[in-house]
Amino acid sequence: MPKPRQEAMASPRATGALKPQRRTYSIGELSRLFEVTPRTIRFYEQEGLLAPERRGQTRIYHEKDRVRLKLTLRGKRLGFTLAEIREVIELYDAMPDGNARQLQRMLEILSAKRAEMQARLEDIRLMQQELDEVESRCRSVLEQLDRHDVT
Repeated sequence: MPKPRQEAMASPRATGALKPQRRTYSIGELSRLFEVTPRTIRFYEQEGLLAPERRGQTRIYHEKDRVRLKLTLRGKRLGFTLAEIREVIELYDAMPDGNARQLQRMLEILSAKRAEMQARLEDIRLMQQELDEVESRCRSVLEQLDRHDVT
C-alpha cells in the first residue's frame, strides 16, 4: 500500500479550511471564573441579561455572555438595579466601543448612585450620633445607679 503524501495529511485547520474556534464556557466555568453560583448565572439568564446557546439541556456561553456577566456583577457591586444594568448592557451591545449617548446615560446613573450613597452616609452619620447619645445616657444612668448602690 502506498504511503499517503505529506500534503494530503495536513489538517483542515492548517490549510485554513476551518474557522478558528471561538472560546466557549460552561456554566460551571463561568461560576468559578466569577466566583458566583450557577444559580446566580441562571437567574441573570432568566432576567434577560445573559443569552447562552442551548444544545439540548446544556448551556453554552460565549465571550459576549462572559462580558455581560462581568458588566452585571460590576453593576451589582456599584449598586445598580437589574433594570439599570440591562439598560447599560443594551447600550453596550448597540455600540461596544461606546458612544456619547451611552456614556451620558452612564454618567447620569453614576451621579444618581453617588447622590444615593451620600444620603445613606448622612443617615448612617445621624444614626451613629443617636447611638452615641443613647449610649451616653445609659452610662450616665448606670453610674447614678452604681453610686446609689454604694451608699
